[in-house]
Amino acid sequence: MPARPRVLFVTDLAYQAKGRRYCDEDIFLSSRLRDAFTVALCHPLDAAGLMDAFDAVIVRNSGPVLHYQEEYDAFREQALARGTRVYNPLNGRGDMAGKQYLLDLTAAGYPVIPTVDRPEDLHLLPRAAQYVVKPKAGADSIGLTFAPADRLAGLAYGDILVQPRIDFRYEVSFYYVDDTFQYALHAPDPARRWELEPYEPTEADLAFARKFIAWNTLDHGIQRVDACRTPEGGLLLVELEDLNPYLSLDLLPEQTRDAFAAGLTASLRRFLEG
Repeated sequence: MPARPRVLFVTDLAYQAKGRRYCDEDIFLSSRLRDAFTVALCHPLDAAGLMDAFDAVIVRNSGPVLHYQEEYDAFREQALARGTRVYNPLNGRGDMAGKQYLLDLTAAGYPVIPTVDRPEDLHLLPRAAQYVVKPKAGADSIGLTFAPADRLAGLAYGDILVQPRIDFRYEVSFYYVDDTFQYALHAPDPARRWELEPYEPTEADLAFARKFIAWNTLDHGIQRVDACRTPEGGLLLVELEDLNPYLSLDLLPEQTRDAFAAGLTASLRRFLEG
């Protein structure tokens, strides 16, 4: 490996997200990584054709891969075949691998919003006024709908998940680099998911999030554990994002943002040296 490793930073700087500027986050992170690495930015559709010239590929705000699923699958296949170092590593068990983890965690008794994908399992869900129906390959709430109980039996199962619609108090997200907690943010208003504020987690909160970081078994990478606070006060997992989690760095104090960038740089260096 050369003294100054070459890193291909995959991002879609033109990706539009409601209320969020993904490009600003990646401009900041890539500029900080440039202190330690030779960094080039590329669109996700160009990654497979360029990655051989680099020591590692870091996938950041590349947008929902369902918009270019065939090309993303080809990128994964080629990276695995060539032994390309991809950060996050491609063996993540969370959203990187689809929504199967919600079913696996439900079956294993983890504190997750109960999830089923077969009509014969609907009885396993708690009673609710409405249920959430989402595609297994969904992202950013694309394709998410709501249905009353009497419509669930008639749904087209196979590519969908069903969950009770939780009357939660607020959502909270925990952000990690490798297995090290970095910061937490929460949305006080359930109707405004991305109007986030800094959140000071309790020891119980961190123990909750740590269960899912440990379950995912990623040695390196950025992960976001999304949870909701129930009326009873507990936390339930909403999503385990390990592909390209948005980090909301613009909402952080400068010191916390700088610490995250330093942690990412150190993690990527360890990843390349491993």
